[in-house]
Amino acid sequence: MARELNIHRSTIYRETKRNSGLKGYRHKQAHEKASLRRWEASSKKPKMTSDTISIIEQKLKKQWSPEQIAGWLKKESYLRAVSHETIYKYVWGDKRNGGTLYKEFRHRGRKYNKRHKGRTGRGCIPNRIDIDERPKEVEEKTRLGDWELDTIIGTDQSGAIVSMVERRSKLTKLAIVSKKTAAAVEETLVKRLGPIKDFVLTLTSDNGKEFVNHESIGKTLGAGFYFAKPYHAWQRGLNEHTNGLVRQYCPKSRRFDEISPDELMRIEELLNNRPRKVLEFSTPIEIFNQLSEGGLNVALHN
Repeated sequence: MARELNIHRSTIYRETKRNSGLKGYRHKQAHEKASLRRWEASSKKPKMTSDTISIIEQKLKKQWSPEQIAGWLKKESYLRAVSHETIYKYVWGDKRNGGTLYKEFRHRGRKYNKRHKGRTGRGCIPNRIDIDERPKEVEEKTRLGDWELDTIIGTDQSGAIVSMVERRSKLTKLAIVSKKTAAAVEETLVKRLGPIKDFVLTLTSDNGKEFVNHESIGKTLGAGFYFAKPYHAWQRGLNEHTNGLVRQYCPKSRRFDEISPDELMRIEELLNNRPRKVLEFSTPIEIFNQLSEGGLNVALHN
């Protein structure tokens, strides 16, 4: 039959399966069933209602991605769930009509820029402990307390942001230092992670000289301090990804000495309250508090 009609046999199988009745397959009955399905599909309520659009625009303005919004809507059963493709279509339609919602995207529709190798100015760090000696449990991302560290530099060396990211919960902590010195970075790490030192088991950074006081930092926080291999940024992939998120608010063209502590805390809050696909669309702060039994809430009041 399939050869005679010049179609695939699976097409015939699907047709008979969904359009057969108690007396088998009859063409009039099949036509009625197909017509009914088309009518039901056309009569469904539109998913992009005014209420749904309002929620989507609110989340976009908090720099949530379409995938995060779609996942959150489905998780919360809030209004009508829509796919991230639908949200993208809405945003690009808004752009064609002169709207600016697309500017809330992290890359604003641009392609990623490749990192180019160059001089790093890296030196030898005394008593450096290589990442190969780090506990294997860290790779599994099943426990709370393994942090990745880095510094993000402002234009014209106008200060730096010290970024700290917890591997299991994806919780982010940020702090500005006027100069990227070892003393300033040590003081910042101890100040931000000290209140939750019970949930700091390991620290992993790149080979920047600002982390030369790693022994003192590890001793104060009671944590092991490890270094990724040079030119192996993927060994701190979460940290590199988080730095990219921070750059959305603090681009390379911006002077960091113009960023106030309140603005930086707002950026940190936005990142920690943004649902993540890898967390099944829960937020980093939710996961951290669940695993630490509210440890972060306590620390916030210190």
